[in-house]
Amino acid sequence: MTEVAGGGLTDAVTAFEGVRPRLFGIAYRLLGTAADAEDVVQDTWIRWQRTDRAAVRNPEAFLVTTASRLALTAATSARARRELYVGPWLPEPVPTADATGEGDLERGEALELAVLVLLERLTPQERAVYVLKEAFDYPYRDIAGFLDITEDNARQLNHRARAHVTRERGAHVSPAERDRLLRAFLAAARAGDLEGLQSLLAENAVAYADGGGVVTAARIPVQGRERVAQYLARTVAIYGQNTTTTVVAANGQHVVLVSRDGEPLAACWIEASPEGIDEVCVLVNPAKLARLAAA
Repeated sequence: MTEVAGGGLTDAVTAFEGVRPRLFGIAYRLLGTAADAEDVVQDTWIRWQRTDRAAVRNPEAFLVTTASRLALTAATSARARRELYVGPWLPEPVPTADATGEGDLERGEALELAVLVLLERLTPQERAVYVLKEAFDYPYRDIAGFLDITEDNARQLNHRARAHVTRERGAHVSPAERDRLLRAFLAAARAGDLEGLQSLLAENAVAYADGGGVVTAARIPVQGRERVAQYLARTVAIYGQNTTTTVVAANGQHVVLVSRDGEPLAACWIEASPEGIDEVCVLVNPAKLARLAAA
């Protein structure tokens, strides 16, 4: 970390840009959408401009503290808004350079889309501690300072958060196996192969569709192997005509982007266990597709 912040604007920009990706990564994991994360980063920059930077010994600590607390406040408000969200809520996929190498965000389990969904079920403070520890490996002492809590409290919050994520996610397959299942799933869906889809799904598979009340989508999760397969086959038959599918890298994993005439229609990803695909997520909310399509 840089130890002393310069007083001039050039030094301020240099210090800020050096940690901007990390600030975005923290806010994104706490809020689940790129637009909300960018708002936090922008507000952090405004506060950095207005600060007596000559008195700041550790710019990164100051900026991470500011972004974390702003994101924590925003997460509390977002949680209330999502109680009124139309249908299931899914996180916005954020492009990464590739699904296995280094991308534009810090790596780690806390970036995966399935984990971001689980983090929504934590309290904002539990989520903040989990993200800072599990995704960025900050010591509990630093996390306590960032969030203005005690070190013991930080440990307890992360213990509860980690236990929740581990319990709710359960056993899951390797990224390579998940990719194999995703490609097989895509081939069966495009062919309208109902039996093929069923063979890939776990018995208790669930399909989630996020239209955000803007685009028509199932407003409650579809549950059960047969019902999920039928729902997906019907959806592809109705909406999949004259479309192109591209497997893209997002959140350190592979996501299927569906487009028509260059316009994004949907993004789809899966979560799988040794029993097969147990979650199918279909995102059709246009506001959450633009960043992925642009990349």
